[in-house]
Amino acid sequence: MGHAGMAATAVRYLRSVGAPTVAEPVEALPPPELRAVADDERAPVDQAEFRRVLGNFATGVTVVTAPASEDSDGSGSGRGGPAGFACQSFSSLSLDPPLVCFLVGRTSSTWPRIARAGVFCVNVLGAHQGELCRGFAVRGGEKFAGVAFDAAPATGSPRLADASAWIDCTIHAVHTGGDHLIVVGRVEALGTGDDEAAPLLFHKGQFV
Repeated sequence: MGHAGMAATAVRYLRSVGAPTVAEPVEALPPPELRAVADDERAPVDQAEFRRVLGNFATGVTVVTAPASEDSDGSGSGRGGPAGFACQSFSSLSLDPPLVCFLVGRTSSTWPRIARAGVFCVNVLGAHQGELCRGFAVRGGEKFAGVAFDAAPATGSPRLADASAWIDCTIHAVHTGGDHLIVVGRVEALGTGDDEAAPLLFHKGQFV
């Protein structure tokens, strides 16, 4: 809603509650001036230093999964099987409506398969699942080989066995964020595993 629309809404509300209003229409504020950031205004940040400093922020670890495509034989192998990748950039976003979000690299080979599915399940990993996470952190390969899972109730996305929690979602929106995409999911179902299990944490480039 633009400035004019917000002003009109405010006027209608004031009239509905009997508050005095101005006689003349409320004029919209001018739009803000937008411009690109010039090269000489960018702070030079070395990527390695960026990773080092931001690595001091400890995060939980998840595996984001999506169901097999229609041409899959359900074996979990090859490009047609279920999709999944390890993700530490995950967060809750909104209570009403219930939304979560995760970040994925724009060059990810797994993301297009999740996007085609239109759904995903976030599996929150416990401290005992570090090896499982490493298997999903590699590019390519048969990530689901030997991995126990069932179908999440709303979307059918893989729900990994022994995960601390799972959040079953449909894709709500996708936004660009530099070299990553910000994927917003609407929560359709969710639950927990062992409430007493310690979380798997990632800090300074390693599990803790």
